[in-house]
Amino acid sequence: MQSIPEIEQEIVNEFALFDDQMDKYEYIIDIGKKLPALDARYMTDDFLVKGCQSKVWLHAYPKDGRIYFEADSNTAITKGIIALLIRVLSGQKAADVLSCPLTFIDSIQLRSHLSSQRSNGLTSMIQRMRAYAQAYL
Repeated sequence: MQSIPEIEQEIVNEFALFDDQMDKYEYIIDIGKKLPALDARYMTDDFLVKGCQSKVWLHAYPKDGRIYFEADSNTAITKGIIALLIRVLSGQKAADVLSCPLTFIDSIQLRSHLSSQRSNGLTSMIQRMRAYAQAYL
């Protein structure tokens, strides 16, 4: 299992291949397309992330001392963003999810190129993932 910093560095290296911001968006959308479908039973208001402009459903479960995340969204870019967060945080120990600074977000300049509503949504997704991790500690 890779550590959070190792996964973050992989993502930073991947995004370094793109000079154009639109190419980065296309890549994020492609990442979202590869996100496995979320079981319909989790696509309810109970699993909806509050504070997102788009609809984002997030489910988490513990297994073997680690926390795993599954999600879906009704918009392509948001689905790609949650897919990136899942790639970094899913399968990690809850304490690591709570303590990691998620430096890749600034390294790939993700937040700086999002609208304020999408940036707030990103913050809400991270807070929800950390709330799940806190609950599973």
